[in-house]
Amino acid sequence: MRYAMVIDTLKCVGCSDCVVACQTENDVPIGYCRDWITETVSGAYPTIELELKSERCNHCDNAPCVRCCPTGASHQLDNGIVLVTGDECIGCGACIESCPYDARFQHPDGYVDKCTFCHHRLEKGQLPACVSVCPTKCMYFGDLDNPNSEVSRLLKNRKHKTLAPEAGTKPKVYYLI
Repeated sequence: MRYAMVIDTLKCVGCSDCVVACQTENDVPIGYCRDWITETVSGAYPTIELELKSERCNHCDNAPCVRCCPTGASHQLDNGIVLVTGDECIGCGACIESCPYDARFQHPDGYVDKCTFCHHRLEKGQLPACVSVCPTKCMYFGDLDNPNSEVSRLLKNRKHKTLAPEAGTKPKVYYLI
């Protein structure tokens, strides 16, 4: 099993419900976030296009943050989720610098924090908080190794992209376009 998230950029309205749900579910300190909304405008009048995306840690197969962590606090589970063990993190910031997605931050308590795909919820059979609250249902989560999962079907049948493919990280957050 390898978890993945698929986000339909044609359905996202940039409401930030996913951001608020994450902050509430994970007790993220005010002024910090594990996920965020980006807005990209391209083209020229009269053919301007707007793309809204919910971004977060990409839980990469080839995660530079895991490789550079001197203590092993940043690690990857068998299911592909990349986590940080706060008690083992020395707050050196090497993982923050190595992440091409700017998906990590220094928690005020001295350790590095990031999206966990709500690992604690997955263990209870629940979806990540961001996915469960999305009013447009633009976020999908599931097993990339299961060809019958919704994420696998969407990636097979829809044009998609990942962020910074040139980084070679093999991210597990996909954007339908």
